[in-house]
Amino acid sequence: MYTCRNCKRTFRTEVALSLHRDTCSAGQLFCRVCGDRFAERRATRDGWHYACPNDDCEGEGLTEDLLRVDDVRIATRTR
Repeated sequence: MYTCRNCKRTFRTEVALSLHRDTCSAGQLFCRVCGDRFAERRATRDGWHYACPNDDCEGEGLTEDLLRVDDVRIATRTR
């Protein structure tokens, strides 16, 4: 079984998990430092300062290390 780190849903195959990650509403932000996806609410406590919620990562700053997933998809399509 494969489990989505963002929403904790489980899938029988890695392919199904990969397809789910593309549309998972819990994974709204992407960290450039560690590559993790997570909900925006997990990255901030006050709505002003953002940091990656991954304990092993030092990524911080919305639009610096943390990007909205939709923005990343747009940027990779234009290359």
